[in-house]
Amino acid sequence: MILTPEQQALLDGAKGETMAKVVKTLVMYGDAFGAERMVPVTSKYGHTVISFGLKAIKPVYALYDQLLDAGLVSGQKFTADPKPLDPNVPSSLLEDLVFKKIMYTDQKPYEEQLRRLGITSDDDYTCTCYLDEVGNKPEKGDVLSWAESSAVVYANSVLGARCNRNSGIIELMGSIAGFVPEFGLLTDEGRKASWVVELRCKHRPEAQLLGSAIGMKVMEEVPYVKGLDKWLGTELDKAACAYLKDFGAATASNGAVGLYHIENLTPEAKEQGEALIREGAQVYVIDDAELERVKRSYPVVWKDPEAKPQLCFVGCPHLTMQQLIDWTDRIEAALRAKSLPQVTVPTVFTASTPVLKEFEKTVYASKLRTYGVILSYICPLMYMNNPLCKKKAVITCSNKLRTYTSARYYTEAEILSIITTKEAAK
Repeated sequence: MILTPEQQALLDGAKGETMAKVVKTLVMYGDAFGAERMVPVTSKYGHTVISFGLKAIKPVYALYDQLLDAGLVSGQKFTADPKPLDPNVPSSLLEDLVFKKIMYTDQKPYEEQLRRLGITSDDDYTCTCYLDEVGNKPEKGDVLSWAESSAVVYANSVLGARCNRNSGIIELMGSIAGFVPEFGLLTDEGRKASWVVELRCKHRPEAQLLGSAIGMKVMEEVPYVKGLDKWLGTELDKAACAYLKDFGAATASNGAVGLYHIENLTPEAKEQGEALIREGAQVYVIDDAELERVKRSYPVVWKDPEAKPQLCFVGCPHLTMQQLIDWTDRIEAALRAKSLPQVTVPTVFTASTPVLKEFEKTVYASKLRTYGVILSYICPLMYMNNPLCKKKAVITCSNKLRTYTSARYYTEAEILSIITTKEAAK
């Protein structure tokens, strides 16, 4: 790798041994992927995926202490993924004991480390840092040093920024150094599509289900999707962006997609069209039957597949303001039609704290609470990632949550039906 004189000086120890180690780590990372140079990080803010104070990752805290002792706070302030704990989310005494005394024992000191390293605010723990209410929204062409998979794929695809699927810690090192190795999705060639996805659905495809199908087929490669603009239009309005948020999270978790192009809609697809498609690209045709096949393929890992749902999570990734409003209206209509006062399954809607604060200013927040729905800033995945929650019959419309936990996937329409009748769809 060819370094600039300034970068080489850092590697040689001009700003101390710890900074030299940071740069050496980034160089080794770049070498592993054939990078020939470093490029500056140009986004206003960074984002770190590690937001949980798990006892098991003590080496992370020790490493962060080394950075802090050397005065290496982040070169750019950053947001972080959601927290794992919220007292408002239903849990048993045993779960509380496990969460607070065994799993997340280092949560408070870790959050203090993040404050010292440069987190933007104690409110800015979310996987949807790019929403307007949070404010970490990169510009088109910005080079990022992020790691959260659903945020990376959104930034690349919907915003036209450039970021690889980095690991935790590597993203922070890129922010500290102010540069990252240039390879993969940071290059023009790396952003070309090696798959063409042709949609032939008669009905608007469920975002999380469509993303799952594509992610499992293309894995880490870049898809160019044709036909989705029929359902989303050709402008990135709030509805289209919310759809693509959930769609992208499913492609990134059910596969390893870091970038997708939507014909006539996403920035690069509108500018370059089919010039983004590599010669010899493979074709994947998706119709309603294919989506149904994919949905049926999901394993049910509940101990009792016929169990009644005990808990429902909606919002992985975190919900937008409009999604919260739309869900409130849908629940109100469903409860009224069935003459029910509240949802019949404990239900948690998750969103970032800044979004929730704005939502509280509307009439919808009090309505939603009246219907028995809990609002939380929590990360459902981190909440469920333990043996006790594996024994729970948890339902969700998030394919990311389904993939990483024992939660069972249903479409949004099915979730609405279940939480207003207490009978799981077969």
